[in-house]
Amino acid sequence: MADTLHLAADPVELTAALVDIPSVSGDEQRIADLVERSLREQTALEVVRSGNAVLARTNLGRPTRVVLAGHLDTVPVNDNLPSRLEDGVLHGCGTVDMKGGDAVMLHLAATTPEPRHDLTFVFYDCEEVEAVRNGLGRVEREMPEWLRGDLAIVCESSNAVVEAGCQGTIRVEVRARGVRAHTARGWMGVNAVHALGEVLRRLETYEPRRVDIDGCLYREGLQAVRVAGGVAGNVVPDEAVLTVNHRFAPDRSPEQAERHLRELFDGYEVTVTDVSAGALPGLAHPVTRELVEASGGAPVAKLGWTDVARFAALGMPAVNFGPGDPTLAHTKQENVPVNQVRRCVEVLRRFLG
Repeated sequence: MADTLHLAADPVELTAALVDIPSVSGDEQRIADLVERSLREQTALEVVRSGNAVLARTNLGRPTRVVLAGHLDTVPVNDNLPSRLEDGVLHGCGTVDMKGGDAVMLHLAATTPEPRHDLTFVFYDCEEVEAVRNGLGRVEREMPEWLRGDLAIVCESSNAVVEAGCQGTIRVEVRARGVRAHTARGWMGVNAVHALGEVLRRLETYEPRRVDIDGCLYREGLQAVRVAGGVAGNVVPDEAVLTVNHRFAPDRSPEQAERHLRELFDGYEVTVTDVSAGALPGLAHPVTRELVEASGGAPVAKLGWTDVARFAALGMPAVNFGPGDPTLAHTKQENVPVNQVRRCVEVLRRFLG
């Protein structure tokens, strides 16, 4: 492995160099060391380290600050390393999620000495695993001043289009109760699995909302994702549990989303197992409008949850903007068109000045 990254070089080559450093969640030290050393040696930025997160910023006294964030970890490698470049497309684990975005950030850190806005770059660990390990959460707890700004850009893959805000997500368990009995005398019991039939019918006929916010169309979703029940092949089950995931538009709070599900599944026990708020687009903010103008296209809604929600919770608008098709994330076929990597650099350079 090289002992430095050439940050000012072609961002596509920089993407390939990052991809070729395996960094599955929890094993980011090598890539974090390299990113830290390269930033210290090749930029005049203030650089600090938090675990396997690397943070860097300008201190130019600008009236506004933009935070650019990207995670360094990937899902497990799936026979898709090392990277390879074929016909203008770079293939390999992390090309989409999200080392293409990391390369854009690193390249800008080294080649934008006099930006219009002060800049903060956040490269963090453990995004692809449970939220309690997310390095961005650790930075928020221990170094909150490093995440403050007027706009946050999470350089996750978005096909090089500004994706504004994000959906919220909530998972609930819908529980039905019954009475055990021998299946030979099933009439003496109450089958809890059968009782879930009504829940499934409600899901089947459910009409999800479509919500327009700041010109961005958020399509909600409600899906059963797991079912469990039964204790033996000859026993009427006395309990059955259906796990349901609801993706809700950011005009609803987590409390409102929970209330909606409790109304929908009235008559059943409903237990919330996981919930995260969404993020409103924030397109009315002057700095966000500058970014949209620099991108030259209409922003779209982010269908999914990303770390933009963490920044929105800090009271700042946040968007996703990065190279690559998000539907390829976590697949063996992960790849990014090189023209999208270069477009993201061009747009952000135009925006940052």
